Amino acid sequence: MSGAGAVLTPDAAARLGGPELRIDLDAVAANCRLLAERVSGDLMAVVKADGFGHGAATVARTALASGAGWLGVTSLVEALDLRAAGLTAPVLSWLNPVGADFAAAVRAGVDLAVPSPAHLAAVAGGAQRSGWGAARVHLHLDTGLARDGAAPEEWGALCRAARAAEREGTVQVVGVMGHLALADLGGPGANAAGRAAFDRGLQVARSAGLRPAHRHLAATAATLGDPATHHTMVRVGAGLFGIDPSGSTRLRPTLTLTAPVVSVRRVAAGTGVGYGHHWVTPRATTLALVPVGYADGLPRTATDHAEVLLGGRRRPVVGRISMDQVVVDLGPCSPVVAGDVATVVGAGDDGAPTAAEWARWAHTLEHEIVTGLCSAPPRVRRCVSTGSSWGTR
Repeated sequence: MSGAGAVLTPDAAARLGGPELRIDLDAVAANCRLLAERVSGDLMAVVKADGFGHGAATVARTALASGAGWLGVTSLVEALDLRAAGLTAPVLSWLNPVGADFAAAVRAGVDLAVPSPAHLAAVAGGAQRSGWGAARVHLHLDTGLARDGAAPEEWGALCRAARAAEREGTVQVVGVMGHLALADLGGPGANAAGRAAFDRGLQVARSAGLRPAHRHLAATAATLGDPATHHTMVRVGAGLFGIDPSGSTRLRPTLTLTAPVVSVRRVAAGTGVGYGHHWVTPRATTLALVPVGYADGLPRTATDHAEVLLGGRRRPVVGRISMDQVVVDLGPCSPVVAGDVATVVGAGDDGAPTAAEWARWAHTLEHEIVTGLCSAPPRVRRCVSTGSSWGTR
């Protein structure tokens, strides 16, 4: 048997509010406190990419009230936005082209990572143009990623040039930083090579006459799993949002995505569902249409694996995930009706799929799921927790 079931009118859908993404700042605060308790030095809250999409300034304020003493971002634009939002805590920016406006950074009191002699010269020039004195810099050493940071064979020259710039009064080397390639593999052994490379780099810096007060290597995974990497400060981004790449610690997820069922229909066995009839019903069943898709951050590669919580139990997503909708198989008999709310992503305590599960289904990182959900278009209403209440933004 087949045939259309109940369908919400546009006005009814509007009254239900459509898809909703809830951002739980209490969870951010709890995660930050837990991470701060794991270290004896400072904790830098990394709020790059608009705080993993959660809102950089909002997350920054929450983290600073929950044990963080520093803020970290990649671009100078992000750092200046934090200053414009009224945040006065120390801010480090570590991924900028040589042509960035380093004079503006110095005037705003933003610390700058320096990964090369060319960057050092540009930052020193920016400090001179600013008229505000020396730039505060963190020399950045590549400890094994072949990515950002000075290569080990260039490190000595960079340290010597930085010391000369200190004597000239254009820079002040306040930190040395690195980043681990294998910290998410778990256990101190995975980080041995990176730790050794960083230790050698510190020795070279000291030999050049530098005395950096801040030394930071660990991100979330190493912060939780390898105390030997902590030095004087750790940089935590993913952990603020409930993500532990090493899988060693249970953190609190910060996002919940819900959406109302738009329609419910009975269909016969052999009915093709969605584009290309990628899935065909093996029996007569009931299908629910939920108005979220890959434009809202759901990875299309999770097709054939994804589930949602609907009607008190997990239900499979069937057919291909579309731009703005998914179809859910309710089975032959289901009490679900149009207007019932599906939890697409949640904390998992009530049985809802988590961002970690979506990442596994899509063969990707939880980071990508979280930032993708937070980058959804305006049709997904965003609600941010404020204590025990929720506010829409």
